Formats: sequence, structure tokens, C-alpha cells
Amino acid sequence: MKKIYLFILLLSVSTLLAQKNISGVVKDPSGNSLPGVNIIEKGTNTGVATDFDGKFTIKVKEGSTLIFSYIGYKTVEKLVSGSPLNVIMTSEEGEILDDIVIVGSRNSKRTVVNSAVPIDIINVKDVTTQSGKLEINELLQYVAPSFNANKQSGSDGSDHVDPASLRGLGPDQTLVLINGKRRHQSSLINLFGTRGRGNTGTDLNAIPATSIKRIEILRDGAAAQYGSDAIAGVVNIVLNDNVDEFTGSVTYGAYNTNAKGDFPTGTANTDGFRLDKNGNGNSFGKDQSFDGGSVKVGANYGVAIGEKGGFANFTAEYLNKNKTLRPGFDFRKGFGEASILGFNLFGNLSIPVSDKTEIYAFGGKNYRDTDAYAFTRNDGERVVESIYPGGFTPRITSNILDNSFAAGIRTETSSGWKIDFSNTFGKNLFHYYVKGTINASLEQASPTEFDAGGHSLSQNTTNFDLSKNFDTVLDGLNIAFGSEFRTEQFTIFAGDEGSYATYDTNGRVISDPSSQSAPIDPISGEARPGGSQGFPGYSPLNEVNKSRSNISLYTDVELDITKALLVSGAVRFENYSDFGSTLNGKLATRIKASNNFNIRGSVSTGFRAPSLAQIYYNLRFTNFSSGGASEVLLSPNNSPVTKGFGIQKLNEEKAVNASLGFTANFGDFTATVDGYLINVNDRIVLTGYFDATALNIGVDSAQFFVNGVDTKTTGLDLVFAWKKTFDDQTVSATLVGNINNMKISNVNNGTLDKEIFFGEREKAFLLASAPDNKFALNLNYTKKWFNAGLAFTRFSEVRLIDYQAAEDEADYGGSFANKIKAATDIYSPKVVTDITLGFKLCKSSKLSFGANNLFNIYPDQQDDWVEGGGYWDAVQMGFGGAYYYARLGFNF
Repeated sequence: MKKIYLFILLLSVSTLLAQKNISGVVKDPSGNSLPGVNIIEKGTNTGVATDFDGKFTIKVKEGSTLIFSYIGYKTVEKLVSGSPLNVIMTSEEGEILDDIVIVGSRNSKRTVVNSAVPIDIINVKDVTTQSGKLEINELLQYVAPSFNANKQSGSDGSDHVDPASLRGLGPDQTLVLINGKRRHQSSLINLFGTRGRGNTGTDLNAIPATSIKRIEILRDGAAAQYGSDAIAGVVNIVLNDNVDEFTGSVTYGAYNTNAKGDFPTGTANTDGFRLDKNGNGNSFGKDQSFDGGSVKVGANYGVAIGEKGGFANFTAEYLNKNKTLRPGFDFRKGFGEASILGFNLFGNLSIPVSDKTEIYAFGGKNYRDTDAYAFTRNDGERVVESIYPGGFTPRITSNILDNSFAAGIRTETSSGWKIDFSNTFGKNLFHYYVKGTINASLEQASPTEFDAGGHSLSQNTTNFDLSKNFDTVLDGLNIAFGSEFRTEQFTIFAGDEGSYATYDTNGRVISDPSSQSAPIDPISGEARPGGSQGFPGYSPLNEVNKSRSNISLYTDVELDITKALLVSGAVRFENYSDFGSTLNGKLATRIKASNNFNIRGSVSTGFRAPSLAQIYYNLRFTNFSSGGASEVLLSPNNSPVTKGFGIQKLNEEKAVNASLGFTANFGDFTATVDGYLINVNDRIVLTGYFDATALNIGVDSAQFFVNGVDTKTTGLDLVFAWKKTFDDQTVSATLVGNINNMKISNVNNGTLDKEIFFGEREKAFLLASAPDNKFALNLNYTKKWFNAGLAFTRFSEVRLIDYQAAEDEADYGGSFANKIKAATDIYSPKVVTDITLGFKLCKSSKLSFGANNLFNIYPDQQDDWVEGGGYWDAVQMGFGGAYYYARLGFNF
């Protein structure tokens, strides 16, 4: 037996000694590096892919053969004879070049390393297997320098869909593409919360992370290339296209409930006072050390179609996440993150029909059932003691459905023109249900659950694109042009009558909202309000069914004057059926100062059309502030009420972007630094609350969407990366950072009161859309069966203004400045630490453990209650605390 062991040991040692590290670079005939080339040791499953500089390192046996394959290029086989092993790959005649989609350029030969604008490429598989982030927004928050997103609380629909932004601009000022095609936006408009107030946006969390190959983030204005919304930049999601591989993971994690702070005795969700998640009233459950428990299961599989590169790739994903509950004030016992139950199905396929033609399609369905607490009703006219003795905490639940489908045909003519014709449809449906609530005007007869109605947005986009590369014009000329026709439809649909109506003492609907015939509360002496408490339903008067269309024409030219000098330009014309036309342009250049150093810059104009939701959304709701609860009407832009206050018709936002930066590459080290300037005029925002009591429409205040402010944003994005392989070990370090400074240059209030129109509190929310700076250092180590990762993320100081801003100046010595100073909440800089450890159990499975926010860091606790009714705003790392997880990944 000892001899057998000795023989196995000697055989293992001899095999290891026979292996060697082979490194090299893969390029095309023009000298451009090729990222993403697949490299396989022939006859084995050992393989790697080139990085974004075309570099690779692989450990193989002496005398083995390496196979280099890349879609659109001839497969190359090379006998290993030494290192370095450099390879030139040439394009395959007669085969469609299904090149990497590099957002920001329509040149099929353009790569990230030689582009004229800054682009982040995020390999989602690498990131998701080395972190505990469950959703796309959370993932990008920590790997992309200028991307910011947070979970909200006490923000109605924004508790269910996370608003996200680039460079501190609005969620609707970033365009989202999937496989290069425009993704539909959410029908939700953010009314509360710390980010995106008055904005719509695209729900990235509706796209399963398991289905994504990589994410490309263009950090530059691109409205002249892609149209409306691309003021801050473009996020392009590239779906998986792998075949004959079944991959997936199962992840479980939970949050530490120990919120650090000094809370008054009896504070909700501290020791002995945890709100019972199963109770509809003010009942309290057992203390918990952990909450927000989450289970995520994802699986992906692809099959080959034909022998010319066709494929069909499918993804299924399941997510079940419980609520988190954190310390809140007496009127906000349910402060914390919403629960989510989600199902996702996605597909991506390509079918070659000839050597130069393919049909493609992709799309999916996402369903989420979410549940969040509203503000607590403790006593007074909003409580019926016989149903909820001592008060209750309503729950806003929602069913959110996103459907999308894109199909098209790509071909290449004999003269080299590439033609792409496609149609993309997407729809978001947001349906509210309010539970654990009452309609107080029905008193004891009130149901405790209501269908509150909802809203939807559908979008259909038809594209026709042509492009051709002329190799013989100087060092290369690429011309592209095309057109786009898009239709949009926005609807609001009513809920149950009891969710919005006010009833008299006989149980009949009161038609006049200002009538005083509603039941009187015996304690307060006030009329009991109608509608479902927590979230009033949409009534037939709120119902909307509006649509519009727009058509656009564009041209896009890139010219390599020499190998060292690239210039590009784009012009785009758009005409909207509801507000008219726009014409935007862009110029960009890249100068290759040396083999290792590039200088790049751009200047462009852009626009964003007002969304249909911003034009037509309307709702009557209850607002909680330091003065108590009040009824507010959010009036649509086309309403007589809006016109009566002197509010103008909404027009497009207009922007000017400029950027200047450099890229450097020295061996194992790369660096990119890009400065930017973004001026946006006529940004659409929500006003403050105007007194509406004189209108006799049953509300205290009215609020509007307006082209309210002009902003100027300057900043700097930095990415420094180093990666080194030592024998069978790889060590890497990446530092990413964003410095962002936004100023409000003008408030367009006209003759209206400036403080009500867009006052200091609303300004603070706009300016706090991103921290002034954010830096992340990611350290990774890999050795055969083991990997480890350590990440540090620093968030700068954030300042917001709480509800003291609405109090009487007399309480502050008659000084407005003193009142604002007292109302200012300061969140000092914080550093969050993430850690992950991975163990390869066998060839096909890997077990990982880790923690996000390892040391349970929170933003600074505030003395006065903030926007969401808790002790922290949704800033910096958020208020969830430490999250611990385990993941089992598999690959067959």
C-alpha cells in the first residue's frame, strides 16, 4: 500500500513539474488587442480568456496545443514552445462578425482600450461569485465608481424599486440598453426618498444577474448617439451566450439586527420592542439577532444551434428576501427594507440562416411580490380602536411585472454594409395592495385590505441601423446611420372604491371631498379621513391612458486619421409628438501619445424628454411631517389646478457634456482618469407644497412637476488596476473612485415663492444624489482551489435637511439661516469592509462565505426623524447593517 501511495505522489509531482505558465497577448492584424478571446488547452477542459488588454496567462503541460477562438475570427491552434506566446487573429471571411458590443461606438473594430470615451466593463460572473450582492443595483454600487443606489424606507413605491444614478444625476438621466437595444423604464415615479425625487428610471433589479455576461457602463453624455435619457451615460447589459454549460448558484444570507446607536427606551425595533412582522397592528414579536434572511437560486444553460455559432441560452432565477426592521420613531415602527419574493425567466438566442445572416431574439419576464411598512397610525381620527386597539402600522404591498421581448435580423451585404433591423417591446406593471389598514370613514365596517390600483408603462422601439468600415481610408473609417421609431403608453388604473372613497355616517360615498359629513372621531373631534391608510388608492378621477410617439435619425462617423489619432462625431435629430424636435451632436477624440498612454476627450449636447409619468401622474396622498399629517394633491401638468398656480408646460431637459482624460498601461498596471463637466438646464423636479386650502378640493396642499432648476456638475472618475500571476497564484488590486461636485446654478421659480417652489430641503436632496466622493479598494487572491477577496469602500460626508425646515422661524430667533442650520443632518465619512472566501470543492462546485459591511457600520444616527421616519436617511451604505452569506456555485 505504501508503494502505491509513493507511486501516486511521484506521478503527481512529475505532472506538476511538467506544467508551465504560458503568457502572451492576442491582437488583430491592425494591432488592436482582443479582449474575451477563449483559450483552451486541446484535449482538456483547462481554459482562460484574454483580459481587456488582450493578455492571458495559462498553466499547461509541456508540448501541449492551445486553441484560440473568437466569434468572427478564424480559430488558431498554437503549439506551446515557450513564453511569451503572442497571437494574431484574422477575421473569418463570410462569417458575421458578432463582435463584442462596446457601448459608445458603432465601429465593430473598436475596443475598450482604444475608445475615445470612458467605459467600464464589468464581468458579472466574476463579481457575483466573489461578493454577496444579490441584485444588480447593489452590485454596481460597489464596483462602478460613479454609480449610486440605496434601499429606501417610508417612500411608498420607492421602497419596492431602488432608484439608481450615474454621476449624481437623476435615475432617468441614464439610458439602459440590453444587447444594445433600449430597455423600457419603470412606470413608478419617485415621490419620496433621498434619491431621484420626481424622476422615473429603469429598474435594473428586474434583470436577473445570472443571465448577464457583462455590463458596459459608458460614463459620458451620449444623447447624440442613443437619444433621450443618455445625459449621464449609458448602461449596456450583455446577456449570456455560452453553450453546453449548466451554471448556477444557491445563496443564503441574513442581516445583523444590532443597529449601533443610542436610542430612547421603547424605541421600535430595539430590545423588547421589535414590531411583529406577522401583526397588522402595533403588536411586538420576539427579539432577533438576524433578519432580512434571503435565499437566491439562479441557473443558466445554453445549447448550440447549428454549426455556425448559433445558440439558445436560458436563465431562471428565484429570490426570497424577508423584511429588515431598524430603530424608528413611534410613528414609524416599521422602518426598514421591504421584503421581496421574485421570479425571473430570461432567454437569449441567435440563429444563423446563412453565412452572412442571422436572426436573433432575447427577452424575459420578471415578477416580484414586495411588502413594506407605511407610517404608523397611533391614535386620533385615523384609528378605529375596535379594529386596532392602540393603533396600527399599514403595509404597502405590490405586484410588479416586467415583460420584454426583442427580435431582429442582422446581415452583411457583399459590399461590406452591416444591416440590423429590430423591434423591442417592454412593459412594466405596478399594482398596489394595502394590507393591515382601514378606511377610517367606514369605522368598524372597514375592511383591512384594499386593492389600491396602480400604473403601467409600455414601450415599443423599432430600429434600422447600417454601418460599414472602410479600411482603405487613412487608417480606417467607420460610417453608421439609422433611424428609430418609438411609442410609449402610460396608464393609471383605479383600485377598490374603499381604497380612495370617503363615506358618510350612513356608509354612502361623499362626492364633495370638502364635505364635513364624514364620521367624527370622538377623541380629536376631526372628521375621519377616507381612503386606505398608508397608501390611498387611485380613483377613477386619477385614471390616465396617454401615449406618444417619436422618430429619430442619426449619423455616426469614426475616423482613424493615423494609428495615433482617432476622431469621431455624431448627430441625432428627434421629433416627439407631444413637445417638438431636438437636434444634438457630439465630437470625441483619442490621441495615442505612446504605446502605453492615450489621451481622450469629448464634447456633446444632450436632452431628456419629460416622461409620460411626469406629465400625467396624479395622486392624493397623506404626508407626514413635523407638523403632523396633511392631505396633498400631486396635480398633473395638464390640470387646471396646475395652470392656476402659474406652472408652465413641461419641456425637455437640455444638457452640455464635456470630458477629458487619459489611459495608461504599463505591464501589469493600468490606469484611467477622466474629468467631466455636465450642465443641465430645466431639470424636472417636484416642487414643495403650495397652500391649497382656498381651492376647496379636500386637500391642504398641492404639488407639481416643473422644469425647476439648472445644475452644473464637475467631477473626476479614477480606475487603477494591477494584476500579477505567480506560478499558480494570482494577486490583483483595483482602486476605483469618483469625485463629484454638483451646484444648483438657478431656480426657475418665476414669480412663485422660491422656498415653496424648490426650497433648501429639496435642494439638499437633489445635491445628495451622490456622495461628494466615493473610493473603493478591492484586493483579490486566487490559488487553484482557493480564493479570497477584501474590499474597502469609503463614502464621503453627506448633508441633508430634515423636517425642522418646515417649522416657524420664530422658534429660531426669527432667523431663516438658524432654522436651516438646526435642520441640517450631517452624515460623516464612513468606510465599509467586505470580505469573501471561496473553496473549490471539486471541478464543478465551489463554496463561498463572506460578509458585506463586515463591521456593521451605519450612517451617523440623527437626533430628529428624517425622511423615512427612522434615525438614518438612505445614504452612503444604507441602514441594513452587516450582511453575512454563504453560496454554493456549480458548473457542469
